[in-house]
Amino acid sequence: MIMRRMWHILRGPKEGKSVSMGGIGVVFKLFGKDTGGAFSIVEHPIRPKALVPPHMHADEDEFSFVVKGKVGARIGDQVLVASPGSYILKPRNIPHTFWNPGQTMARLVEIIPPPGFENFFDEASKMFQGVPDPGKMKELAAKYHTTLGWDEWVTELTKKYKLKLFGR
Repeated sequence: MIMRRMWHILRGPKEGKSVSMGGIGVVFKLFGKDTGGAFSIVEHPIRPKALVPPHMHADEDEFSFVVKGKVGARIGDQVLVASPGSYILKPRNIPHTFWNPGQTMARLVEIIPPPGFENFFDEASKMFQGVPDPGKMKELAAKYHTTLGWDEWVTELTKKYKLKLFGR
């Protein structure tokens, strides 16, 4: 007899813990423990004109599927705007950021292999209950082998797309 670990095989549209990070939300659909350590899945509802700080992961790749609205992304030197049905690859060791260039909410689904980074979102969301401390945010990012930076991108993108760095 073959024994298999029982995984969640259905996660409904309204299911999953939800947290806010000041302009971007995180809905936890599958944690690494739910997939036998293969990957995690989160959804990101993104407010209009919200920009995620540029960052780079050492350990994870991120595969994003745009569900609603438009999502802009800068991955290395490439800048793109994706519409619903589009897939965006944000490979590890390449700096990237993403934003909502539109006037309505955007939503994307993110598959993250290997899992673990979903825990960053959970920890970081607690910092957004007040005004997040940039130093503590950098420390938390480092704990998850992620580098924050590329401030010149923030200047360029906020001006070009009239964005606001999330959390501010």
